[in-house]
Amino acid sequence: MKRALTVSELRDPIHGFVKLDSDEVRVVNSPEFQRLRSIHQLALTYNVYPGATHKRFEHCLGVMEVASRIYDVVTDDRHVLDDKEIRAIIPKVGAFDWNYWRRVLRMAALCHDLGHLPFSHAAEDLLPDGIAHENISYAIILGQGMAEVWKDLKVQATDVAKIAVGPKYSPEALGVWESILSEIIIGDTFGADRIDYLLRDSYHAGVQYGRFDHYRLIDTIRVLPKADSKPPDENPAQTAFEFKELAAAKADASKEPTLGIEHGGLQSSEALLWARYFMWTQVYLHHVRQVYDLHLADFLKTWLPNGKFDPAPTGHIRMTDNEVNSAMASACRDEKAAGHSAAKCVLGRRHFRRIYEENPKDRSSNLQSFDLIRAALEKKYGAERVKWKRIAQKRQGKQFPVLMSSGDVENSINLSETLENIPVVSNATVFVDPDIRDEAISWLSTQKRAILT
Repeated sequence: MKRALTVSELRDPIHGFVKLDSDEVRVVNSPEFQRLRSIHQLALTYNVYPGATHKRFEHCLGVMEVASRIYDVVTDDRHVLDDKEIRAIIPKVGAFDWNYWRRVLRMAALCHDLGHLPFSHAAEDLLPDGIAHENISYAIILGQGMAEVWKDLKVQATDVAKIAVGPKYSPEALGVWESILSEIIIGDTFGADRIDYLLRDSYHAGVQYGRFDHYRLIDTIRVLPKADSKPPDENPAQTAFEFKELAAAKADASKEPTLGIEHGGLQSSEALLWARYFMWTQVYLHHVRQVYDLHLADFLKTWLPNGKFDPAPTGHIRMTDNEVNSAMASACRDEKAAGHSAAKCVLGRRHFRRIYEENPKDRSSNLQSFDLIRAALEKKYGAERVKWKRIAQKRQGKQFPVLMSSGDVENSINLSETLENIPVVSNATVFVDPDIRDEAISWLSTQKRAILT
C-alpha cells in the first residue's frame, strides 16, 4: 500500500510559508543539513550590520522554494515555447518525469550549500588547492550518511548532486535538461540562489539595496533558445574588453536552450542585476566586513592542522561556526595561545582600520598605485601591522534570451542599455593596526606623491 505523505510548513520572513512533504523533511532533519543552522550566511558581517545573523539553513530552504516556483512556471504548458527541441526536453506537468525532476530539483536546491565551511565564503581560501565547497557538497550528497534518504525519496543521488553543483564541479556530464535545472538553482542571471540571497541578505542587514520585483521576474522566466548579440563592430564606442566579450558570445554557435525571460520581465531582470551591484558596494565589500574576514583567516591558519580545513565529509560535518567561535574565545583569553592576536582583533573589536583605498585619481598617476602604497606602508611600519585585500565582483550574466511579443527571441544586450552599463565592482583596501592609524594617515598624506612618482 502506498504510504501517505504529510506536509510540513515552515515560516520564512522572505517567502512566507515553505512547504515540504514528510519524505523531504528527512533531508532537513539529517545531520548534514542541520549543520547549516550553525553556519552564518555572511560570515562576521553581523559586526557591521547587527541583524545579519542569518544562517545557510534558512537560505537553502528559500532557494528550494524559489527554484520550485521557477520550475512550475517554466514547465507550465502555456509558457513552453512552440519549439520542437524545447518541447522535447520539458516534461509534461503531472507526468512521472515531471514529478521526478521537480523532486530532484527541490532536493538539489536544498542541498547545494552543504559543503560550506564555517563562516561560509570567508574561509573558502583555507581549503586544499583545487577543492571548493561545491566539491564537498557533491561528496556529501553522494555519501553514506544520506544514501537511505535518497532511496526513500526514490531519487538518484547522482542526479541530485550534479544538479546541485552544476557542470563546473560535477564529475559527471549534465544533459540539456539537467543543465537547465542546475541553472534554475545556481544560474548566473536568474538562479534561485541569487534571488534568495539578495532578498534575504538585504532583509537581515536592514538595507533596501537587494530588493527587486522577484515575483514579476519569476513569472516571466522561460526556457528559450540562445540568441545572438549584435556584431561587436556595430558599436564603435565599445572598449576592447567589451569587444572581446561580445565576440566570444557570438562565436558560441551552440543554440542549446537556456533560461531567459519574456520581454515584460526585462525591467525586473535589470533591477535584479542592479540590486546585486548595490549589495556588493554597500554590504559585501564593506571595509570593516573585509578586515574581519582577514582576521578570521589569520586565526584559522594558526588553529587548523596545517592551516587548512579537512574536506572529507566525515570531518566536515563536525566543523561549524560554534567550534571556531569557542576556539577564538579561548585564544582571546590566553595571551600565549596560538592565534591570540587575531582572536583579539575579532572578539575585542581591535580590528585593523582602513587607511587607503585604490581610486581612479591615483591610478591615473600610476597604474601600480595600490601596490606601491601598500609596499611603502609595510616597509615603514612592518608587514605584521599592515593588511590588505583586493577583491572583485564576479562578472554578471548580462546576456540572456528575451522572448518578444512577436514570438522572436532577442539577446538582452540588444534590448537594454541598462544591462550594458552595470559596472563590475572591484575594491582594493589597505588596513593598519589601530595603534598606528593616526600616525600612518599623517605619514601617507605627506609621502603619497613621492610614492607614486
